[in-house]
Amino acid sequence: MTVPLCTLDDGAWVSVNNSRVVGAGDLWLLADHDVCDCEKADFLVEAFAEVGADGRHVETRAAGRCIACGTEGVTDWLPVGRIREGTLRPVAFESLHTG
Repeated sequence: MTVPLCTLDDGAWVSVNNSRVVGAGDLWLLADHDVCDCEKADFLVEAFAEVGADGRHVETRAAGRCIACGTEGVTDWLPVGRIREGTLRPVAFESLHTG
């Protein structure tokens, strides 16, 4: 099954199957990252730079800033969910994210 993936509105949304499913503006707790020197970054997602799929997993590279130290950057590939029966099952965004 083919499922279309893209970013919309200048990277404000990740679209899966022509539906906006993950939006910028959320705070993600990142571990094992290279955005800044913080052990765990409180990363404010300002836009999505890229979206892709690895098998059934949907991943994105997010642009934003660590609110603890102010460093801006783009993450490595991070999972945002899995495709099940043509629908995205999102990860728990309040959980710790690792690449």
